[in-house]
Amino acid sequence: MKTELMKKLFAFLHKKNRYGSEQEFVADLKEMWFGLYSRGDGEQDSSGFEHVFSGEVKKGKVSGFHNWIRFYLLEKQGIVNYFSHNFNGPWDTYPDVLGLQFSWDGFYKEVGSAFIGCSPEFEFGLYTLCFIARPGRACHLSLGSYSLSIQTYPWTKTTYGNGKKYIATAYVISP
Repeated sequence: MKTELMKKLFAFLHKKNRYGSEQEFVADLKEMWFGLYSRGDGEQDSSGFEHVFSGEVKKGKVSGFHNWIRFYLLEKQGIVNYFSHNFNGPWDTYPDVLGLQFSWDGFYKEVGSAFIGCSPEFEFGLYTLCFIARPGRACHLSLGSYSLSIQTYPWTKTTYGNGKKYIATAYVISP
């Protein structure tokens, strides 16, 4: 919340009467993104943030993993093996959008997407906005002069608060 981007996001959502205070917004962010739930064997061992920004291995395949910085750092260490990509650029400025295939520590990701060149708080803020505004469906928007879509899905098996849903995933839809 110390970044200008997150302050603007709160101001926008506050103006739209989504949150009464910054404290309420921060508490909801913590739950929707970092609240734990089970994706498999009953253990509360997953969160939207882990799935989207770090990635998970599920049934022998990579699930989530939509953050370019983590991808870059793991590729640099030899843990990620990049196979192919497509993208809708080059855009004139960053971020760009990349669709890709890769293996992570021996586990395969058939199709993934990521913004390239943006800050983590940009992704976090944009995914949050789309999850709040259009949970479970494509969120169409314009970034500069470029159109793009963000897909979010809520976790429907458990809730927090007064029936609020956790983020299951959020990602940019690659071209």
